[in-house]
Amino acid sequence: MNDLPIGPVVDTTPRPLPARVKLRGRHVELEPLHPRHTAELWHAAQSGDAAADASWAYMGYGPFATEAALGAFIADFASTHDPMAWAIRPVSTGVVTGWLTLMEIQPKNAAIELGNIWFGAALQRTRAASEAMFLLLKYAADDLGYRRLVWKCNALNAPSKRAADRLGFTYEGRHRAHLIVKGRQRETDWYSIIDAEWPRCRDAMLAWLDDANFGPDGTARAGLAELRARR
Repeated sequence: MNDLPIGPVVDTTPRPLPARVKLRGRHVELEPLHPRHTAELWHAAQSGDAAADASWAYMGYGPFATEAALGAFIADFASTHDPMAWAIRPVSTGVVTGWLTLMEIQPKNAAIELGNIWFGAALQRTRAASEAMFLLLKYAADDLGYRRLVWKCNALNAPSKRAADRLGFTYEGRHRAHLIVKGRQRETDWYSIIDAEWPRCRDAMLAWLDDANFGPDGTARAGLAELRARR
């Protein structure tokens, strides 16, 4: 038995469960999702362009036909502990325009997933969107001590796969014929950041978000991959 490769010894202390707390950054505030956010989120979903329609394509729910239907969904979604959802309120607008969650929470394995991410059209490709994801990853890794951060998505969801790569997640593989979502087969791609990798990813995200990384026109001077490579 002692001669078999059985893996390194690790800290087996169960990590704390996430709490429904507000998280604040420079560009965004995360508030525990609540039915009072329904009107703002309904408005965020009504841009009427292709980006708004595409935002629901790979979600397990939505789009919603009425504000009441969205409200019923949010009332249920906001009451669950796994996933645990936060509403995203950019500082620049003061208006909630999306949500995201911590989910598949495994305290004994110190593993947790960032998922169920929905950004309204006005939030997509903004510093607030990037900071929202960063705040939950930092909360999970630094505050709660989770050693495995997970990202998974529909294998056909190219924007989500690009986001995982951009944030520094490592591709792990594909679960074939994994789920049935909205009556269609879903294959799932898996990504992770583990504890040894997190400090470099975290520091690159902080450097990317820094005002010094942005020109007068709001364009980033260096991308996340470049900033990670410098560390």
